[in-house]
Formats: sequence, C-alpha cells, structure tokens
Amino acid sequence: MNKTTILLLVLFTTIFCVDGEAQSKSWTLEECVNHALTNNISIKQIELDVKSTDIDKKAAIGNFLPTANASTSHSWNIGLNQNITTGLLENQTIQFTSAGLNSSIDIYNGLQNQNRLRRAKLSKVAAQYQLNKMKDDVTLNVANAFLQILFNKETIKVQKEQLAFDEKQFTRTDELVKAGSIPRGDLLDVQATLAADKQRLVAAENALFLSKLSLAQILQLDDFQNFDIADTKYDVTESAVALQKPEDILAKAKQERVELKIAKSNLEIAERDVKIAKGAYQPTLSGFYSFSTRASYSDRVTGFELNPANPTSVIGQVQGTGVNVIQPNFSPILGKPNSVLDQFSDNKGHSYGLQLNIPIFNGFATRNNVHRSKIALERSQISLQQAELDLERNVYTAIIDAKGALNSYESAVVALEARQGAIDYAKERFDVGIMNAFEFNQAQTLYINAQSEVLRTKYDYIFKTKIVEFYFGIPITQKN
Repeated sequence: MNKTTILLLVLFTTIFCVDGEAQSKSWTLEECVNHALTNNISIKQIELDVKSTDIDKKAAIGNFLPTANASTSHSWNIGLNQNITTGLLENQTIQFTSAGLNSSIDIYNGLQNQNRLRRAKLSKVAAQYQLNKMKDDVTLNVANAFLQILFNKETIKVQKEQLAFDEKQFTRTDELVKAGSIPRGDLLDVQATLAADKQRLVAAENALFLSKLSLAQILQLDDFQNFDIADTKYDVTESAVALQKPEDILAKAKQERVELKIAKSNLEIAERDVKIAKGAYQPTLSGFYSFSTRASYSDRVTGFELNPANPTSVIGQVQGTGVNVIQPNFSPILGKPNSVLDQFSDNKGHSYGLQLNIPIFNGFATRNNVHRSKIALERSQISLQQAELDLERNVYTAIIDAKGALNSYESAVVALEARQGAIDYAKERFDVGIMNAFEFNQAQTLYINAQSEVLRTKYDYIFKTKIVEFYFGIPITQKN
C-alpha cells in the first residue's frame, strides 16, 4: 500500500468520524438557546436597529460641530461682455475662476441640539430593551419547543411499551383461540387494538418529527433531518419561586422585565420630543465665516502712454475768455494677466459675523408640532399604564397557571395510579376468562390515556413554572 492510499484512507476516516459526530450531536437546552440568540433572524433585525441608533447618536453629536463647505467654479462668458480692463462692451470670450469657503455654527437654538442628543441616547437604550425583549421571546419559544420534543419522545416510549405489550397479548390470545379456550372474536379485538397502537405510534413519531423541525427552524438549522436534543430529565418539584407571594413576584418582575423599561424609555423620548418642539419658539443665534477669491484670464493694464494719433483733447473752455481746456490723451498699455495664484492672493476677501433669527409667524407650524408632540406624550403615558396592567395580569396569570398545572399533574398521577390498579385487575380477570377482550381493551385504552395525560401535564407544569421563574429573573436554562 503506497503513501497516497494511506493518506486518502486517513482523510476519509477523519471526515467520516467528524461527520458522524456532527450528525449524532444532541443539543442541550442551553446550547439551543445560545444558538438561537446568535442566529435568529428577528434578533438580527433588531440588532440592526440598535446599530441605527448609534448612527443617530453620532448625527446628534454632529449638530454641535460647525459646518464647512468649499466651492469653486470656472465660467466662460461668450458674446457681448464688458471688458473689465477697459470698461467697454465688446464681443469677446472671458474666463473666470472663483473659489470660496463657508462655515457656520449654531450658538443657540432653543437647546434643540442638546435635547436631540439626549433623545438619541434614550432611543439607543429603548432599542437595546427591544433587543432584550426579543431575546426573551426567542428563549421562551426555544424552551417551549425543547420541552415539546421531550414530551413527544416520552410519548413514543409509552406507545412502544404499549405496542410491545399488545403484541405479546396478541400472541397469547392467538394460542388460546387455537386451543379453543376463548372465542375467535377476542383475537379480532386484540388485533384491532394492535392496529390502533401502531397508528398511535406513527402519529407520535410524526409529532416528534414536526416538533424537531419547529425547533430546528427557530435555530436556523438546515440539516433538521439529523437534528436531535439531549434526553434531559426534568423532575416535577414545586418551584421555590411559586412559594413566593404574588406581590413579591410582581415587584421582582417590575424590576427585571423589559416591557416596563421599554414603555418608560418611550415616555422619556416623548417628553424630549416636546422640549425639542418647544425649542422652535425661541430665537436662534449662529456665527458664520466666509472666504472668497477670484481670478480672470483677460488682459490687464500694465501702464499708460500718450496717444500719438490724438495726443490731446478739449474737455471744456474757460468761462469768460473762451480759452480751450486741454488734457492729454493716454491709452492703456495691455499685458498678459497675472498668474492665477497671484490673482487669488490679491483678490481674496473675508466675511464673518453673527446672525440672529427671531421666529414671529410661520403658519402655526411650530405650534402644531408642539401639539403633536404633546399628543404623542399622552399616548406614551397611556402605553406605560397599559404595560403595567399587562405585566400585572401576565404575572398573576402565570402564577395561577403554574399552580393549576401542578394540580392537574398531581391529579393525573393519582388517576394513573388508579388506572394502573384497574388494568392489573382487568388483566387478572382477562387471564382467567372472566373479562372478554373488548372490555380489556377498553380498560387498556383508559390506562394509555392516563399515561399520556401524566406526560402532558408534567411538561405543561414545567414550562409554566419556567415562565413564572422567568418573570422572577431566573434564566430559562436553569434547572430546578
């Protein structure tokens, strides 16, 4: 065997082992919750909202900083234009280059910038609370789906045990029928019961598959065919939180739950919006500064010389004598324009100052904005009151549901014990021929139903207990 073959065998074995381990992985509740919190789509969407609030906060900080804008332009004026050198109108093409810098800063604007910054900070806190609430909701959904899988697994165990028992019962009944001890109708009854057991087993297996699929979708897993959870055992014990007074649980929930924190944050945001709207009533003061310069590409006057064709001209006469007043005629000497940089230096200018704006009338726009913000504030106040009522109702409902679930479980256990005694007694009667197969199957069906009810009430109580503990601030992944 050459080295290449050995290497391929080792590689194949490694991949197979790793793949087998991946497929045989059993997820614990904590692993499911952690994976969901990292990969859930709804959580990722709200995380983007949190990032958006970071941008809003930076924008609010930017309102305190001065603005600065630079501008430049180059133009061609073609046709009849004034010659900036001679002052005469001429048909010509003149080029100009200009540049400028403008800057301004808010000195006072009714404290709107300060209030916007505080609002941005509150919005970030509110978005974080929303993210925490979504994580809590996802955690509860994962726990519920996890417990549903455990319930379905135990249901399958019960159905398989019952199927195995009925198969033995069918074999024994068949032997008694052949021996002539019991009528053939009893065998048909047992056979019908056996078929019903198989149907219930298939239904339980389908329910298990669907519950695994549901949890795999929450976890954003593609390979749901091989997904499975660890067979975690949960004992039915009365929760220490359930022994607390409802008032204490409610007080703890008001401290821990984010529903009230979200409502309070929204109320603070609404209060800040009112202050921002009222700030528009006040005058605004801003400072400004601007710098500008320009350059021309036309010829410039470099000097003057006496016009040889017309050296002098009469500009008037002396009153009384009639003597002409003569002045020399000078013609400009044109030269090439200065360099652009020199012109920029020579033609630069600065402007700075303060600008005060006093609002007088703007079509009730400011007034209407204030009224809208006040209405939004009242709505937030009502939402806070409603959130407090909802939390109180949810806490008391969870407590009552948990107690009711415990009572249902205890009653189901008592009923199962009674059904166990009844099925044992029925088996004894059936074995000695006092009870026929139909009556025995009826007793057996009641026993199966009692087993299923115990399982249902067990996991119902476990989940409802975790909800109460969740309101008390206990993590959903913590076992009792």
